[in-house]
Order: sequence, then C-alpha cells, then structure tokens
Amino acid sequence: MPQNKTKKRKLNRNLKSKLISILLIIIAILIFVRVGKQVYTMYSLKKQAKLVEEELIKLQDENAALLSTKNKLEDPNYVTTYARGEYMFSKGDEKVFYLPSGSSDSNETSQ
Repeated sequence: MPQNKTKKRKLNRNLKSKLISILLIIIAILIFVRVGKQVYTMYSLKKQAKLVEEELIKLQDENAALLSTKNKLEDPNYVTTYARGEYMFSKGDEKVFYLPSGSSDSNETSQ
C-alpha cells in the first residue's frame, strides 16, 4: 500500500507541476500579446504624429505666404501695380496694347 500512495503522490505532483507550467506559459503568451499590441499602437501613433507634423509645417508655410500677400495688398502702390499688370488697368488717358505672346522665331521654324 505505501508504494501505491507514493506513486499517486508523484503523479499528483507531476500533474500539478505540468498544470502550473501550462498556466505560466499561457500567462506569458498573454503578456507578450499585450506588449506586442502596445508596441504596434506606439508605432502607429508615431507614424501618425510624423504625418501631422509634416502637414503642420506645410500649413505654416502656406500661412506665411498668405500673410505676406495680405501685407502686400494693404500697400496701395502694390495694389495699383498688381491691377495694372494682371488685369491691364490703365491710368487716365493711357492706352493698353495687347502684344502677341509667341516669338517670331517659332513661326519661322514651324514652316
């Protein structure tokens, strides 16, 4: 009988140790999965932050250009020059002449 009890005890110990080992392995796997998710989330957020920073720089450049244009448009001399150049406005008795935009050399080469 005592030999039978010791075998049962050894089986119980082996079974308990195997169950504990399996449980610890499952816990370790769960921990690794959570850490992996956190690493992926951190990577995604860093990538998104980089894109947002690039967009911010682009918008800051655009804002600076718009502020420069705004400041120029507050100057009456610039507005006059711009209107005369872009929209062909004239002062008083001036006449506006439209000149052809192509050169005469290009006509000769196409013949």
